[in-house]
Amino acid sequence: MTSAYARRTFKPHRTRVNEARLANIIDREFDGYEPRTRLASDLTYVRVGGKWAYACLLSGLANRSIAGHSADTGRTADLVMAAFATLGFPLTEVEMFHTDRGGGFDNAKIVGLLDVFDIGGSPSRRGDPYDNAVVESTNRLLKKELIYRNHYTSLEQLRSDLNDYVWWSDDQRLHSTLGYRSPKEFTEQGLVL
Repeated sequence: MTSAYARRTFKPHRTRVNEARLANIIDREFDGYEPRTRLASDLTYVRVGGKWAYACLLSGLANRSIAGHSADTGRTADLVMAAFATLGFPLTEVEMFHTDRGGGFDNAKIVGLLDVFDIGGSPSRRGDPYDNAVVESTNRLLKKELIYRNHYTSLEQLRSDLNDYVWWSDDQRLHSTLGYRSPKEFTEQGLVL
């Protein structure tokens, strides 16, 4: 007898949500942008005091920095709006906002924000995590380097640790995609992916 292995295959979901009014403009083209012009985002869950909380990261595609972040108990548009509020630059510099098709992003508040600042929307195809790979990778690192190493009893503790992690990730952490430079160093050297 010999063991048999089944190979896992990825099959994107083909549903009507893929026919939404916004096209996937980024379409896995994550490189070649000027700093601050393209942001990508996703929400991830964190266990806090026996309940679920969520973190929202806004990743800059030009240098893989975490441009904005927030944490709260709801997976809502308010969580995303709070992440936008932490940006260290004006929203007028952002040209495109790429996300998955989650309910936190498909909301009148988010659409209104994008309209006011003339930011284009670019949702991923439904059920296709590769369309948002940069943020999925950032969330994986966040969980591995911070979340799984700590036990959170309060939302304030999570927010404080998230602030520290974002500083460390942007100013100190070396990224292989950036030629083993930090996002801050990469940007200061005038480099773009």
